[in-house]
Amino acid sequence: MIEIELVELINRIQRVKAESQIIELKAAHKGCPKKLYDTLSAFSNQDSGGIIIFGLDEKENYKIVGVYDAQDLINKVNEQCKQMIPVVRPMFTIVQLYGVNVVSAEIPGIDISERPCYYGGVGRVKGSYIRSGDSDEPMSEYEIYSYEAYRKKYEDDVRINEKAAMDTVDIIQLEKYLEIIKENNPKLSKLSDDQIRQFLNMVVDGKPTLVCILLFSIYPQMLYPQYTINAMVVPGYEKGDISLDGSRFIDNRRIEGTIFEILEDSIKFLQKNMRIKTVIDPNTGKRIDKLEYPIVALREAVLNALVHRDYSIHTQSMPIEIVMYKDRIEIKNPGGLYGRLTIDKLGKIQPDTRNPLLARALETLKITENRYSGIPTIQRELKEAGLTEAKFLNSRNEFVVTFYNAYDNPDKLEIEPSKIAILGFCKQPRSRKEIGDFLGKTTIYYVTKQFINPLLKSGELKMTIPEYPKSKNQKYYSHMEA
Repeated sequence: MIEIELVELINRIQRVKAESQIIELKAAHKGCPKKLYDTLSAFSNQDSGGIIIFGLDEKENYKIVGVYDAQDLINKVNEQCKQMIPVVRPMFTIVQLYGVNVVSAEIPGIDISERPCYYGGVGRVKGSYIRSGDSDEPMSEYEIYSYEAYRKKYEDDVRINEKAAMDTVDIIQLEKYLEIIKENNPKLSKLSDDQIRQFLNMVVDGKPTLVCILLFSIYPQMLYPQYTINAMVVPGYEKGDISLDGSRFIDNRRIEGTIFEILEDSIKFLQKNMRIKTVIDPNTGKRIDKLEYPIVALREAVLNALVHRDYSIHTQSMPIEIVMYKDRIEIKNPGGLYGRLTIDKLGKIQPDTRNPLLARALETLKITENRYSGIPTIQRELKEAGLTEAKFLNSRNEFVVTFYNAYDNPDKLEIEPSKIAILGFCKQPRSRKEIGDFLGKTTIYYVTKQFINPLLKSGELKMTIPEYPKSKNQKYYSHMEA
């Protein structure tokens, strides 16, 4: 960055009084910080990289204290960067303010194929970090494995379980699959069935692979008890909300079987627990029952979770989860987006496939198209149903799809008066918790969604830290204090 950009960044930090996902502050007026390795690793392991600013003291209300010696600082930071694997190449900027020097070090994000970046002095396991908010957190063993699995192209769907045996496989269903393969690929008909099974990686060393068990086992959960879907209906807007009779769940089920059985039983569960709205067709006058959510969209989301979840040994104790709330459905699967795929590219590019054999088998069986049309199909179905687009969240070790319904909320009558009250209460900046306490609401998600977000959208409420909407120090106001 150029000097004027650094000055503007310093001014913004002093105004906001907070670090962030990409900003780390170090005082450095008494010497160079000796252990920058955690931050160097964390910034290198995120696409955006990050910026370390030396010469601002967070403990002194973000005062500009300057650095002890700009050139010596740069040399010593560079020495620490050389101890990272791979080596970090920072870009420095120096600016003089109030008679002292402030130094920034821009840390570039490294390519995903080279991650994790870690401190060589302690090794990959102890030296790999990831940025979470404004702190550097040690990478879990699974997060480290995920990068290695992508780099080395591990195929977890073809691993074998030493306890597995061919007599646990439904041979008839497996043979039907082989017949389809032969029809589509006549040259394979020259091989024996055993050769084809091995060629397709359905069997390795005489044992069924994971994909064979998931698709054709008599009971997959005999070997993999948590490769299931845990489906539940809660009575409120968050887990922990209870109904009038004290129940935490309206319905709660563990869905087992092969992938085909889990998919179909999950859809039945969703249909059973969805509300039905009767509408009148304006053209014909006929009454039409309309489901709360479009089934096609939900099926695509559940199928995507089953196909693209992480099936490594690190996540085999983690089931997929479907949770139905009053206002939404969340479908969560273990393992974030794979490889270079990002949220903004979903459904737009051909991604790397975490479980290529499983995806191919389901395409052959016409369960999925495997043409990256799932996300566009979901959004199209929701639009046709008059619902808002599905939201996608890619967090540490988890991918979440959220569908929102359009049904009138039973609390609707209280919303408008409460909005008016909030605007009066927020003549002074208030936090989300303070607004929730004022309304007598304990669920912050509900307060944010039903009250704060609409008022932000209308411009009636404003944020004190608009540059960092998710800051833990965020407050909301209806007008500036006098």
